[in-house]
Amino acid sequence: MLAHCSARRAAYILHRPCRTARPHNPLLFQKRTLTIETFTNGFLDLATALPLPPSLPPYSTTIIVCTVVSRLIWTVPFSIWAKRRQRRAEEEVMPIINSLKPGVSKLVLAEMQKIGVRGTKDQIQAAHAKRVKQLLTTRRKQLFSQYSCSPGLTMVIPVLTQLPLFMGFSIVLNRLSQAPTPFDSESFLTLSTLVHTDPTATLPIVLGLITLANVESSRWFITGEQREREEKVQKWKEDRVARGETVIEPQKIVKSVLRLISVGRIIIATMVPGSVVLYWVTSAAFGLMQTWIMDYWELRRKLTLASMSSTKTAAAKQR
Repeated sequence: MLAHCSARRAAYILHRPCRTARPHNPLLFQKRTLTIETFTNGFLDLATALPLPPSLPPYSTTIIVCTVVSRLIWTVPFSIWAKRRQRRAEEEVMPIINSLKPGVSKLVLAEMQKIGVRGTKDQIQAAHAKRVKQLLTTRRKQLFSQYSCSPGLTMVIPVLTQLPLFMGFSIVLNRLSQAPTPFDSESFLTLSTLVHTDPTATLPIVLGLITLANVESSRWFITGEQREREEKVQKWKEDRVARGETVIEPQKIVKSVLRLISVGRIIIATMVPGSVVLYWVTSAAFGLMQTWIMDYWELRRKLTLASMSSTKTAAAKQR
């Protein structure tokens, strides 16, 4: 197998096209070319050096191995970091906010009575709720900063850390898919070669389905308490809509956008080389499994804490 891979590697080097045209800034162009060539040559060397069984296609297998290893080393730690911040927000900050609600409500009501706020019952209730929400939002932001668990940063950092790896590896594989290349002599699953697009569009469709599954499975691993809370929030929103109020639901908007992205990824994946599609499918599958595993562990942890809390409550009542 090594001899066969070496022959492919030699053919790639011997038929590598010469670059005769010089750009406006040759030094900058040469630096960029050397950077991409360094990664492409390193990938080919790695595919040749890996002790893979002869039955496995070397380049496709190397793409899968590199994807899994890079995600484990680079993206998983940031996901764990984000999960810990989310846990602090849910278990330390939000209980404090919930405990403050009755006192803040009474304080705002006393202030309104003191300054003599007038109006209909609905107007007074709306003004009261608005003022309470403002105070609690301010305090919540302060606690998020104190406990280092701002939701915005928690959501953005894992996404931003994945972009350089995703874009970089996609560019390298796209460069390796340009002729002459050893990728044109290897097939994998429905890919006739790693250079051409998937003629059956199977892998692009799989990519879209995996992306959609990652979106829709977010509610699979939630506790009964969380489900009851969501039902109460939904009923509260329906009551507001029935009163003619406008209710903006960011979560539904985000989900709708992600569903559109799932469809968009199918379309884009039908137009890129097979090597890039294989990387995208592998990365999406890894992300889906990572989400399921972390959500399952989090569900187990919450159920354990709830069981311990109910046990302590029952023991206290018996005393």
